[in-house]
Amino acid sequence: MATTVSQTNLRTQAAPGASAAQWRERDRRAVAGVWSRYTDLVISSAEGSYLIDVEGRRYLDFACGIAVTSLGHRHPDVTAAVHRQLDRYWHTSIVTQSVVMTEAAERVAAICPAPLDVVFFANSGAEVVEGALKLARRSTGRPGIIAFRGGFHGRTLGAISVTTSKALYRAGYGPLVPGVQITPYPYCFRHCDHPAGEPCPIAAGAELERLFHQVMPASEVAAVLVEPIQGEGGYVVPPAGFLGALRRICDEHGILLICDEIQTGVARTGRWLAADHEQVIPDVVVLAKALGSGLPVGAIVASHELMDRWESGSHGSTFGGNPVAGAAVIATLDVIERDHLMERATVLGETIRARIELWQRAGHGPADLRGRGALVGMEFMDQSGAPDADRVTRIKHLALEEGLVVLSCGTDDNVIRLLPPLTVSDAELAEGLAVLEQAVIASGPAA
Repeated sequence: MATTVSQTNLRTQAAPGASAAQWRERDRRAVAGVWSRYTDLVISSAEGSYLIDVEGRRYLDFACGIAVTSLGHRHPDVTAAVHRQLDRYWHTSIVTQSVVMTEAAERVAAICPAPLDVVFFANSGAEVVEGALKLARRSTGRPGIIAFRGGFHGRTLGAISVTTSKALYRAGYGPLVPGVQITPYPYCFRHCDHPAGEPCPIAAGAELERLFHQVMPASEVAAVLVEPIQGEGGYVVPPAGFLGALRRICDEHGILLICDEIQTGVARTGRWLAADHEQVIPDVVVLAKALGSGLPVGAIVASHELMDRWESGSHGSTFGGNPVAGAAVIATLDVIERDHLMERATVLGETIRARIELWQRAGHGPADLRGRGALVGMEFMDQSGAPDADRVTRIKHLALEEGLVVLSCGTDDNVIRLLPPLTVSDAELAEGLAVLEQAVIASGPAA
């Protein structure tokens, strides 16, 4: 690996205290082993685009806590807003109204298309998925929910009932929530058999209509839940027109269209919502992750007409709309708007993809490159055309050794996902891509 890259990334700020190995042992004894970590890093602090471990080593963070810290770590404006709120009040729950919750709801509604103008706050992506499914059933009087193969919507019981990106997430938790049907997602690179360049029948809604005909009548379906771009399932970007086809079919049958924008929303793809690229207006949007820059918050956004069918008291949350998290939401959205970070996400994505295309032309892979804005996936296949999870593991390990954190995803864990902060500097981006390029080259031959 290049010495210059290593020297840049291996700056240390050694901190006193236990070693990383000692912390890992304490963690093993005290923290439930069900937690799975992508790395064994033990972090003591973070700033901007960097994580800093307990031994002082700095790591360029292209994971962003899985698409959460889109403004980098401890953005000064968000930090200041949270500090101000801590000096005012922390919590009232449903005992009172909160001016911060109201203002945060107004700001979140403003980033969504009309008529989506009412917000319910919770604490996580899984919680807002659960709430959206409850809203759909309660408001329509129908039991059925349709989700897509390869989708990820969270880890609670209702959320895993609509999650199929890995069987591990569901194994041993049955019976799951009834009334859920799973239909194929238009993952043309791997699972479609139509000729290249020809329209995708799945994207046109053929499989959904087949499901209505053979499995669950449309009249029993409350909602279709979809990720505009699949996240955990492999950063799968569907063909243009897919969301429009879902909108048309849902309208025909009186079904609610719920867009899970938990990973794709809040400017990550170059728009406030990934659905905005297709000019499709869902009935319900669920947001979380980057919405609070790292504070726990999620949001369900829908129209007054729909939300008014959710009777007062029929859903709730003790901590949802917490004023400290709400202050972070307001500041986060203000920074994105003020600093033109949607436009920055577009530029970042163009820069990243142009660099990776050079690796492809040189024969290093990946087999497929996809994404929107600063959400980029690199899928690796081996010489036989099978998913190459081993190579992805090597890439992650080699990059981490040189001070770059990247994550994998995909139903076969053979996709590298890139999620740099939208605030990353040009120099930091170049540094990270240089490390990643070396890791890709060193990891083995391309497919």
